[in-house]
Amino acid sequence: MQINDWQSELEAKAIRKEKQKAREIRKSQWWKNRRAINICHYCETPTPARQLTMDHVVPLARGGRSVKSNLVPCCKSCNNQKKNLLPIEWVEFLEKIRKK
Repeated sequence: MQINDWQSELEAKAIRKEKQKAREIRKSQWWKNRRAINICHYCETPTPARQLTMDHVVPLARGGRSVKSNLVPCCKSCNNQKKNLLPIEWVEFLEKIRKK
């Protein structure tokens, strides 16, 4: 096994572990309370709690973790557009869209 293959496997395992943590947090009262605010973290659009998704502010693929300080409720539209962007990249993306 090459070093790159080994590193990729370790990264994949770490991401799977973090996704499992996120699934557990999603069941918690803390998450239900966060979601109950009914507002997308990014666009601040009122959104029914059941339609809000969990987003990692710093994406797992970019080294983020499934900890409360890195998880926010957001609408599906923002979540799909943000993808793996870091917060600063997301702000730049939104500014470009607003200029158009």
